[in-house]
Parts: sequence; C-alpha cells; structure tokens
Amino acid sequence: MTQSLAYVHPEAKIGQNVIIEPFAYVAKDVEIGDGTWIGPHAVIFDGAKIGKNCRIFPGAVIAGIPQDLKFVGEKTTAEIGDNTTIRECVTVSRGTKAVGKTVVGSNCLIMAYSHVAHDCVVGDHVIMSNGSFIAGEVTLGDWAILSGGVMVHQFVHVGSHVFISGGSLVHKDVPPFVMAAREPLSYVGINVVGLRRRGFTPEQINLIQDVYRFLYQSSMNNSDALKAIEEQIAPSQYRDEIIDFVRNSSRGIMRGFKSSNNSSDSGDI
Repeated sequence: MTQSLAYVHPEAKIGQNVIIEPFAYVAKDVEIGDGTWIGPHAVIFDGAKIGKNCRIFPGAVIAGIPQDLKFVGEKTTAEIGDNTTIRECVTVSRGTKAVGKTVVGSNCLIMAYSHVAHDCVVGDHVIMSNGSFIAGEVTLGDWAILSGGVMVHQFVHVGSHVFISGGSLVHKDVPPFVMAAREPLSYVGINVVGLRRRGFTPEQINLIQDVYRFLYQSSMNNSDALKAIEEQIAPSQYRDEIIDFVRNSSRGIMRGFKSSNNSSDSGDI
C-alpha cells in the first residue's frame, strides 16, 4: 500500500504487501521485496535493491551517490538482504566502479545515524549500533557487532562473530571470534558470550582460545605463530578460518594489548 503523499516512480518494482508511508521517495531503478515497510521521509534512490520484510525508518537514505571522488556516475547498486532493519537517518551509499555494489546482508540491524559507505560488504546478522561508521570497501563478517560510535577505516576487514567496543577507531583488520577494545584497538579476549549464544560448544570455544594464545599471548610474530598453530592444533573449521584470515590480511591484524608497568588499568573493558 502506497500512501497518496509518497512519491513512487511508476517503473519501480514493488513487491506484494509493501507499505510506503507518506513523504517517502522511491526512484525509478528500485526493487523492493514483499512485506517491506518504507517509513515516512525515507529516500530510496536509483540502484537500491531491498529484500523481503525489511523496515526502513524515517530519514534513511538508501543508494545515495557515493562520497568518493572516483565515482563518475556509473551504474551501481546498494543491496539490502531480507529481514534487515535500517533505523532513522542511516545512509547506505551505492557502489563505485571499484566493486560495483554495496551489500548489507540479511537479518541485520543498522541503528540510527550509522553510515555504510560505497562498496562495503556487511554480512548476515550484523549489528551496527547508533552512530557507527564504516568507510569505503570495508568488510564486516557474519554476526559482527559494532558498538556505538565505532569508526572503521577504509579497506579494513572485520571477521565473523567479532565484538568491537564503543567509540573504537579501527585501523587494522580484526580477526574472527574476538573482542576488541582500548586505544589503539587491541585484542582483549575472544567473544565467549556471543559464541555461547550462537551455539558454539565448550570444546569449540576452547579450541579458538588455544589458537589465539599463540597469536596474542606468546612472544612469537604472526608468521611463527601461524606455523606453530598448524603444527600443534589439528585442522578444523574454526582454526582454519582464523589462519586464513590472518594470512590474507593486507592491512595486518590489530595488536595484542600490553599493559604498562605504570598503568592503573585494571584490565576491565
């Protein structure tokens, strides 16, 4: 159902049982899946492909022109998966010729005033809390959580099941399954609570902890740590995911936390 005060281009592809509230704007080259709700004053520009049962709240802008000087008007997209919620004043830019599309996965929650820049890939079940920003060509793995005010540098990769503390500046890649906090951003342990909530067994959690002891709690550099992991820990899905992430990191992974002898930091996040 489209309210009379909304603008919907007659060539936009609108699914069944879609609600478009007054003062929303839907451009020509747009696809909206069944059961999606478009709130008042939401703006859906050319190139938007929105899945089923999404909720786009007031003031959100989907598929805006990239804030990137290399963009010269090429045809690109911004794609939103099924069952994803985009809250107030979120901006999701469409892609550039570098990648061609910006993707936000299914079952995500992108909270108010957050920004997803051009050519980003946001996995499934991701939460970006209020006022979090990811720059161009960032990748967020499935189930990643960015707390409020997190800012992620361009080209950074954040692994699956990662939790990043509020207000963090993310300049380096963040490997999967970990918690990251402090300044500069550092490894502070694995995301045990999140992993338990998602059904990881104690044995799987212990294996992940063993892998990160080599990477962050030994005196070895990353190359030596990876070699030791391969020699001493049996191959498995999670071991190999961590190894592949670290080995393929072009920016390098975040540091391990090292407290100063003069620091009064108790170690709490």
